[in-house]
Amino acid sequence: MNDMAKNLILWLVIAVVLMSLFQGFGKDEAKQSQIDYTTFVNEVNQGQIQQVQIDGQEVKGIRSNQSKFITYIPASDPDLLNDLIKNNVLVKGTPPEETSFLASIFVSWFPMLLLIGVWIFFMRNMQGGGKGGAMSFGKSKAKLMGEDQIKTTFADIAGCDEAKEDVKELVDYLKDSTKFQKLGGRIPTGVLLVGPPGTGKTLLAKAISGEAKVPFFSISGSDFVEMFVGVGASRVRDMFEQAKKSAPCIIFIDEIDAVGRQRGAGVGGGNDEREQTLNQLLVEMDGFEGNEGIIVIAATNRPDVLDAALLRPGRFDRQVVVSLPDVRGREQILNVHMRKVPLSDDVQAMVLARGTPGFSGADLANLVNEAALFAARSNKRTVDKQDFEQARDKILMGAERRSLVMREEDKESTAYHEAGHAIVAKLVPQHHPIHKVTIIPRGRALGVTQFLPEGDQISQNRIELESSIAVAYGGRIAEEIIYGLDKVSTGASQDIKQASAIARAMVTEWGFSEKLGPILLTVDANTLRSNVVSHETGKLIDDEVKFFIDKNYQRAQKILNDNIDILHAMKDALMKYETIDSDQVADLMARIEVRPPTDWVEDAEVAKDNPAKAEPIKESSEDKTVADNDSIAASPAAETEENKDDK
Repeated sequence: MNDMAKNLILWLVIAVVLMSLFQGFGKDEAKQSQIDYTTFVNEVNQGQIQQVQIDGQEVKGIRSNQSKFITYIPASDPDLLNDLIKNNVLVKGTPPEETSFLASIFVSWFPMLLLIGVWIFFMRNMQGGGKGGAMSFGKSKAKLMGEDQIKTTFADIAGCDEAKEDVKELVDYLKDSTKFQKLGGRIPTGVLLVGPPGTGKTLLAKAISGEAKVPFFSISGSDFVEMFVGVGASRVRDMFEQAKKSAPCIIFIDEIDAVGRQRGAGVGGGNDEREQTLNQLLVEMDGFEGNEGIIVIAATNRPDVLDAALLRPGRFDRQVVVSLPDVRGREQILNVHMRKVPLSDDVQAMVLARGTPGFSGADLANLVNEAALFAARSNKRTVDKQDFEQARDKILMGAERRSLVMREEDKESTAYHEAGHAIVAKLVPQHHPIHKVTIIPRGRALGVTQFLPEGDQISQNRIELESSIAVAYGGRIAEEIIYGLDKVSTGASQDIKQASAIARAMVTEWGFSEKLGPILLTVDANTLRSNVVSHETGKLIDDEVKFFIDKNYQRAQKILNDNIDILHAMKDALMKYETIDSDQVADLMARIEVRPPTDWVEDAEVAKDNPAKAEPIKESSEDKTVADNDSIAASPAAETEENKDDK
């Protein structure tokens, strides 16, 4: 029975009880007419009364015509009984009420009990309807899973081998703690899992419990904090009391930054309830009483905002970084998620892994799911490489908006814009290779130039950063060359924002300015301390930012002016095919005839009826190059250059 049905039944019961009470109080009075005492005496003397029933000062009776009445004796009338008997009126008395003591208490206290019941009902709703209702504010909301309920093991986790190695000794300790105690070793009281969203921190915590076969308490950091001060601290105490009864066990606190933020530093604002909860958590983890056999595992993607007392030795004294997977890790993750998916023979996990740098485990799971959905829409029996390519493009660039009707001049402007990005990217040094150029609207962009790094990237040098600035301005410069400065569109707003951010970071954070040198001139997120700059230094920063932008703007302008024929040819190819891949871009850069897509349909009507054939998905030369390259390092996600926002 759901909560809505329970609430409805409760209110119906309350309504029925109240209606019964009101009906019981007024049912007799509704059937009898009230008369004054004088009229009653006159009717008695006239012989019109057949019988009466006297209850104190209340007199109920029946006339000779069988009509009922009720009246009240205003004062003591000793002659009334004689008059009634003299006029042959049947007189009845009322026996004394025999009400039990408990019944009388219930009747007198019923309104108060009703109010208390309604208050408990509302408080249960405010507290989430947990066990115990309003009387369990201080009870822990941690969910307990027994050792036989968790089936997740290390075999179900891939892409984080280093993290698994760091936590394997926790499993050994939970299985046999004497091995460590003999040598004087002490297992960490708390382990903090740190990493970007979607990297599998929660899954890793479950796997530790599944491998060790111990109870697993799971709770979110937000479950501690309530509207009443002190409730969170009480829940922390109760949680550890329950854990002591089940030791050895694991307590997992997800998103601990919700309750473990720095105290008194202004991060997130002051909150007495949260700070009291944090204080109680600190005491429980390392206070006067020990918690042997209890290991606290917490997860966060914001370790920089956590209180220093929470991270000191004895509490969360071990941090396990669960980072984005490298190419080998992505291959292992894809193999895990593709176990239940019927795959075509042309699908290779390694090729997909090399084409998805910067993807987290959750992103890869989404990739497999989207590919399966694409295959299902096409009524396929297996998921092939084309489905994975479409899924990757959808994740990186957004879904296609083929229903958007573009004017021919807008379509041509978009084609020149994307061609400008692509040509500059091919001719500047150390830029990521082009994967695809399209003028099909995707997401919020009217066109996209997609780049795929050859490998995972750890850092960037000055040449790469300046090349990125030049490529960002390639689209705007192409429009300026073709249409003139007065007809440049607003489609380069994101490009300008991206280039400006890179140039400012080069000056203020990365020390690439020769005039300013390697000096940090921005706010430090860890210390919240700002380097106050003078007016002269601020002007110098702006001048240096403009220097980097002007330098690369002019470089991109020269590249496009020198290759104006390629710009026109690429525009024509995009207008015809709507999407070109790296092989076709290579043909254009070599000034040879552009090869058509492998499944290109020349008939416009057929292409209109089968839009999927108008944009083929096939393995590009960059994908092959990436697949042949064995030296891979970590890198950010694949880059895209967005053209125009929706108008």
